[in-house]
Amino acid sequence: MIRYLTAGESHGPELIGIVEGLPAGVDLTEEMIAKQLVRRQMGYGRGGRMAFEKDVAEILSGVRFGKTMGHPVALKMINRAYKKDEANWPKVMSIKAVDGEIEKITVPRPGHADLVGVQKFRFDDIRPVIERSSARETAMRVACCATARALLRQFNIQIGGHVIQIGEQGYPSWESARETADPLLTNGAEHLAGTADASEVRCLDSTLSNSMVDEIKKRRKQGSSLGGIYEIVVTGLPAGLGTYVHWDRKLEGLLAQAIISIQAMKGVEIGLGFEAGKRHGHQVHDQITWESDHFGRASNRAGGLEGGITTGMPLIIRGIMKPIPTMLKPLQTVDMVTKETLDTRYERSDVCALPRAVVVAENVIAPVLANAFLEKFGGDSVDEITRHLNSDANPG
Repeated sequence: MIRYLTAGESHGPELIGIVEGLPAGVDLTEEMIAKQLVRRQMGYGRGGRMAFEKDVAEILSGVRFGKTMGHPVALKMINRAYKKDEANWPKVMSIKAVDGEIEKITVPRPGHADLVGVQKFRFDDIRPVIERSSARETAMRVACCATARALLRQFNIQIGGHVIQIGEQGYPSWESARETADPLLTNGAEHLAGTADASEVRCLDSTLSNSMVDEIKKRRKQGSSLGGIYEIVVTGLPAGLGTYVHWDRKLEGLLAQAIISIQAMKGVEIGLGFEAGKRHGHQVHDQITWESDHFGRASNRAGGLEGGITTGMPLIIRGIMKPIPTMLKPLQTVDMVTKETLDTRYERSDVCALPRAVVVAENVIAPVLANAFLEKFGGDSVDEITRHLNSDANPG
């Protein structure tokens, strides 16, 4: 099974990642990973850091001649912010003891991990919490997960995402979003993603895109921020991945955990999701069909999952992201040392990071799906997996 770890701080010298469990023979290059990292940095509403932080992941091990060897894959990503300010960050983030006083941050920001992180680890300085809890960590997470995505792509399992709402601007209904997104899936979810990437807010509807940009501009002038809702679609998944046997192996639960683990995520839904609670049964459940040589569904309101197992229909997951809590207009907080009521300090941040979060979400679900795929068709190499897949006697 595939698992990965990331290490590093937001302004430390490097981010490090290790991916274990990839079979031998997966096509994998630094360019393939770089494509996802570039996509992560796109999108309207970005903050100042994106102007200079051009992420590149270097493959240190586990790959030979553009193919995995079945060994752990090690990745390294240099933080240009660390190099850019050599008079500051190397001292602030030194792994060694330093002479002299380092200014401590003692004013926690509401909505961040600042205060709870200090309460957990008993720091007298918020800086360590800020550095590791930062969404900067998702750069290496995307790089690690892009390796699992490469495995899925080799079996024509494609992942794509798009924005369906920013603030008050979004599709009026589940059906209206389906009318826009579903026709693009004929050529696979990557075609949907490519279409979404052409929009600066990653919305498939051009009129809505303009409204979303205007909404971001409005909140920027007010010194506030915005979150929203995005949708991830996966095509090419065979029926029968996952299980209903144990609660901790159900695919819905594993996918939800992957999404909610992303910084600033506050909700997950699959298929109709929360909307299903507002409708009666005949408006929710998908009728089963027989189409020549396989089972199908007359609709896909379940979002490609029933009982913790894939149905063979496109997988549809939605994630809900809260507005970024670092804003130009301050919030009230309390100094940890003096207990004085203060306004929050401002740190460079995005007004709306939702278009970037789409790419993070696309990639973090890849290891979950790859593990479900390997559990059913697995082997030590791509050739062996292909033989198992071709000999599968799955009805429909």
